[in-house]
Amino acid sequence: MGMYLPDSVRPQNKGYGEAGASWSKRAVKGFNAPSGSAHEDIDFNNFTMRQRARMLYMAAPVATSAIKTNRTNVIGVGLRLKSRIDREVLGLTPEQAEAWQKITEREFTLWAGDKRACDATGMNNFYGLQQLALVSWLLSGDCIGIIKQYDTTPLLPYSLRVHLIESDRIATPGGYGAGGSITFTTGKNTDTGNTIYDGVEVDKNGMVVAYHIRSTYPFEIGAPTTTWARVLAYQEHTGLPNVLHVIDTERPDQYRGVSYLAQVIEPLLQLRRYTESELMAAVVESFYTAFIKTQAPTDENPFNQTDPDMPGEPKGPNEYSMGPGQVNIMAPGEDVEFANPTHPNGSFDKFVTAMCAQVGAALEVPADLLLKQFNSSYSASRAALLEAWKAFKMRREWLADDFCRPCYEIWMSEAVARGRIYAPGFFTNPAIRAAYLGSEWLGPSQGQLDPVKEITAEILACSEGYSTHEQSTIRLNGGQWDANVEQLQRENEKLGGQAPDPHQSGGGTGGQGEESPEGPQEGEEPAEGDNNPHNPETARRRGAQALRDLVIREQIKQAIGGQANENKT
Repeated sequence: MGMYLPDSVRPQNKGYGEAGASWSKRAVKGFNAPSGSAHEDIDFNNFTMRQRARMLYMAAPVATSAIKTNRTNVIGVGLRLKSRIDREVLGLTPEQAEAWQKITEREFTLWAGDKRACDATGMNNFYGLQQLALVSWLLSGDCIGIIKQYDTTPLLPYSLRVHLIESDRIATPGGYGAGGSITFTTGKNTDTGNTIYDGVEVDKNGMVVAYHIRSTYPFEIGAPTTTWARVLAYQEHTGLPNVLHVIDTERPDQYRGVSYLAQVIEPLLQLRRYTESELMAAVVESFYTAFIKTQAPTDENPFNQTDPDMPGEPKGPNEYSMGPGQVNIMAPGEDVEFANPTHPNGSFDKFVTAMCAQVGAALEVPADLLLKQFNSSYSASRAALLEAWKAFKMRREWLADDFCRPCYEIWMSEAVARGRIYAPGFFTNPAIRAAYLGSEWLGPSQGQLDPVKEITAEILACSEGYSTHEQSTIRLNGGQWDANVEQLQRENEKLGGQAPDPHQSGGGTGGQGEESPEGPQEGEEPAEGDNNPHNPETARRRGAQALRDLVIREQIKQAIGGQANENKT
């Protein structure tokens, strides 16, 4: 075995041979870390990891928080479609493009907003399916969506349905060489000659061509006889997907996912045990229990005590119980001793926080967010949330690519074919098809720790051209800027006024302490150009300058405050 050459043969004092690959240094001498292919390391262990991850989600609060925090921030109430067609390719004017996008979004909501219209089981609308797919993906490593076609009705004009199934039902049939054990999952399709990796069939080029789905869960109690179905990954005639595979791969040649909690299963389990031990110790210490030594017969209940045991239940001769106000009679010669721990443990919070910091680092969720304890400064909390949001937005984009956009493409194909959406060239030109399918999937916003500061920064970014009003609206509250403008116009018409200038603060146009201009006095000529405060460009420039001054002042305050805190420490 070339990996484990003896020291007499292996080059000494060279490269990693004297670092992480050393077999002579005491720290790593016994560090034997055999690794195999992705199928050996992942597929053979997936069943165990899934079961443990699900149990921790159900029984370990920190694991529950990790999954639900991702669900809330990645999906929230759902990723909403925002059509982004390429109007230049399609030859549309901005007005025509905007009108087409609004019609399409409204039509998509007709399908996505009705649980009977989009879910094959009729349990969730499209946004609920997103939540379900994400949670299943994080716990099991991947999630499978099967595309089905139902009959249309006057109220349900689309036949498209999505059926989500858990990853356990994707497996290699036993007759294909997987064996009787769930751990040996690699087989061979004798009909096609393709290799099957834990239910995923790939051709000689490594391309996924089909999925093997079992009708029951492994070891399901009372389940009928298991049958298997081979489902092609893509439709033969249209090329549209038959199977939606939501997965985050971490190694090449990997076809099944790994649970989000896989790397932290052990610390989460130990943390749960430690928490339960501390809780039980604190509960026991809070009990007031009396032990009475007596020479009298011990089958009598003193002080008219009610026997806590169930009627008719035998009680052992050495069995005593503890509880609030509990009184136990001890036989002659018996004694009881207690350890003297101090509960609650003063180091419990620090230890849990330290463990959560390590778990959170692995899961890309800061400990503050994992525990929902925000005791840090504004700058530290914001930095932690920004770091977490990088991961949330990344998973949001992955889910959109693996689930939302394929569903949208299948729905759009049916909508155009049925004539409910007008898209000339959709089925004939791939470039035109891609131009029509452009989309963004907008989810919950990050939120603000200090709304005044962050809204001020967004206004400044818009005034200087670094952002658009629509982008800023999405970042601040996830709203729709166009809809806000239309609503504000209607409200101002009802009030008989006009919309305020967004680049002015109150009635002033200058910086702090500047008097509001009163306009030209009697006998004075109105100022022109840059000297006219009523000039929109002048107002915009002065408003932007005022905002810059405000931001600079806030930065100075934070810097001074940070230095003061450092000096105190």
